[in-house]
Amino acid sequence: QVQLVESGGGLVQAGGSLRLSCAASATRFSIDTMAWYRQAPGKQRDLVASITSGGTTNYADSVKGRFTISRDNAKNTVYLQMNSLKPEDTAVYYCWTWLFGMNHWGKGTLVTVSA
Repeated sequence: QVQLVESGGGLVQAGGSLRLSCAASATRFSIDTMAWYRQAPGKQRDLVASITSGGTTNYADSVKGRFTISRDNAKNTVYLQMNSLKPEDTAVYYCWTWLFGMNHWGKGTLVTVSA
């Protein structure tokens, strides 16, 4: 099993920045893809960005040019740098990975962007 622990959420004004972190618990196995999803109130959970262990990234169109995903493989940690935040970025942000044939999710961290 692997546990994912997110941190870094909070309240920020529009145009501001936040950096989210997600640390995976120690495991003997290398983690391939890690990702960030978000879920706004009353909406489905959507992919924000993903990154493979080799560094290949993928972004939702709504965050391209504003968000940057990165990772430290040695620490099994993934980051999400969020710049130029907009009120519509308000959501609970979840860390995700796939390991041992299962989805693994963090508990989420709330990001609130005020107008």
